[in-house]
Amino acid sequence: MKKWSVFLLLVIFLTGCRSSLFGGNAIIDWVDFIKWDGATYDGIYTGALADTKYIGEKIGEVKFRVADNVSNPNYKIRNGDAAFHEKGTEIYRIKGYPQLIAVNSPRDINGYRVYFSREETEFKWHFKDMPIEKVNRIEIFLAYTPNGAEKIADINIPDEVKRFLELLNTSKETPTFQPNTGNSDPIYYEMVFYTDEPIAYKYDLQFDGNTYYWHPWDTSIISGEIGEFLPKN
Repeated sequence: MKKWSVFLLLVIFLTGCRSSLFGGNAIIDWVDFIKWDGATYDGIYTGALADTKYIGEKIGEVKFRVADNVSNPNYKIRNGDAAFHEKGTEIYRIKGYPQLIAVNSPRDINGYRVYFSREETEFKWHFKDMPIEKVNRIEIFLAYTPNGAEKIADINIPDEVKRFLELLNTSKETPTFQPNTGNSDPIYYEMVFYTDEPIAYKYDLQFDGNTYYWHPWDTSIISGEIGEFLPKN
């Protein structure tokens, strides 16, 4: 029995999908990727294009969307495949950064979604990686609106930028925190931190009606003073 359990776990791990062991189809949990010119690019989920001036030459278009179209866990990813982008989505280089690409995505901040080559670089967009001393502007967006993220605040005065960052740095790690969802879902915000790099750093901020919290690694509680930077309803 133990050998069979290990075998079953190995099958699920390798296919990355949920399926019947003997069924012909599978529901595959795709990660956000693009395969291009032999390299696999993964979505930078904690990053956003800082400015369209960084968009370089067009290098091609998505040829095939695998999500909702592929149910075979043995499918071999091919050049031009993308997890979630439709066929014809334009792919661009980011100027001066051959390990980065971007695709048109109107619902994403600044109109593009950004990707990094897993073969050429490591993921380096965690909060601990952000050069805080270089942050010169912070934008806050209301997430999940019908038209995508909606900008609600622009913090560009140096003292205010410094104060906002201090509130994040002094947030209290509380992995056991459970938001109050008795009356409604939490409000989701996106905080975007601009430096001199083409990829801005992007992190979630949530408010359950009583408490502001975020996830720099584990869940952390932020002082209610951060609400001073958000417009009043």
